[in-house]
Amino acid sequence: MGLGEAQVLSHIPNVNPVPASEREALLRDPAFGRVFTDHMVTIRFSEGRGWHEGWLGPQGELPLHPGALVLHYAQEIFEGMKAYRLPDDGVALFRPEANARRFRNSAVRLDMPPLPEDLFLESVRSLVRADRDWIPRAEGGALYLRPFMIATEAALGLKSSSDYLYAVVASPSVGYLKSDASAITLWASETYSRAAPGGTGEAKCGGNYAAGLAAHAEAVREGCRQVVFLDAAERRWVEEVGSMNVFFVFDDGSLLTPPLTGTILPGITRDSLITVAADLGLTVREEPYSIDQWYADALSGRLREVFGCGTAAVVTPIGRVRGRSFDFTVGDGQAGPVAERLKAALTDLQNGRRPDPYGWLDKVR
Repeated sequence: MGLGEAQVLSHIPNVNPVPASEREALLRDPAFGRVFTDHMVTIRFSEGRGWHEGWLGPQGELPLHPGALVLHYAQEIFEGMKAYRLPDDGVALFRPEANARRFRNSAVRLDMPPLPEDLFLESVRSLVRADRDWIPRAEGGALYLRPFMIATEAALGLKSSSDYLYAVVASPSVGYLKSDASAITLWASETYSRAAPGGTGEAKCGGNYAAGLAAHAEAVREGCRQVVFLDAAERRWVEEVGSMNVFFVFDDGSLLTPPLTGTILPGITRDSLITVAADLGLTVREEPYSIDQWYADALSGRLREVFGCGTAAVVTPIGRVRGRSFDFTVGDGQAGPVAERLKAALTDLQNGRRPDPYGWLDKVR
């Protein structure tokens, strides 16, 4: 019998959890994505049965046939989201419904069975309930959640799978980009593109990120922290910076971010910042912006700040951009006041330090 949308997952407690003293030592400074909690969620899908065998149990390895379609044709999607500890010691997820919708949309694009949104929400809430002690108490601490789905049917013919595994794992986080500088330097790649029209740019699938690894390696070789991805057709229009959406701040106080045209991931942090910025009295435009205009506006002083944003890093100031034929600084090359104001407003909301007028905090009881 298949799982209904409001199905409660079966629980198998981990009888050998990490001892509390060892856990506290790990939480002092966990490297991002390297430390995992005691539990995980798994749910299976098969044609004819639908979603079934939903469990929250001990974190462990996944049995996978070497012919599983995910290994050969990359039929895989994932999400990234966080749970935060509140001032009253409660715990809340941030906009999990938005992650559930994006996960469904990614599944449709990859021809995978959409997970019912209520089942997605129950899976992440259940894992947070089980592993809330893994949320660091340090400033910036959160529990990073990684829901994902992979094709598990063993078949080497090119086809969509008939069997899938959905899972959620969690990892404590106190930071993402480790750097002594307050703003990062970007490399504008002329060699690689992240996505093309009609492709999977707006889906959160592993192939998009694998395709960007060579570009990131190129940026590192050039002494830069991240890469600027330009559009595939003209190699002119700014799309994303590394795995982040990007915002530009001008001398009149207005902000600009590239529009969502199918080649850019619809970031939940991006959408949240647009809303928060408007409520702070800032004008935000969603318009195309070229690398040439970026260069010109930085040189003229019209452009005052640039920052990337995403779930992991939240807001990351960008101080310098390099390429084969240019090297320029934005503003004074440091974090700007608008980026800092927006980051403070958003993180205060996520951590329950300011009122939530949007209903974005999903308190896990």
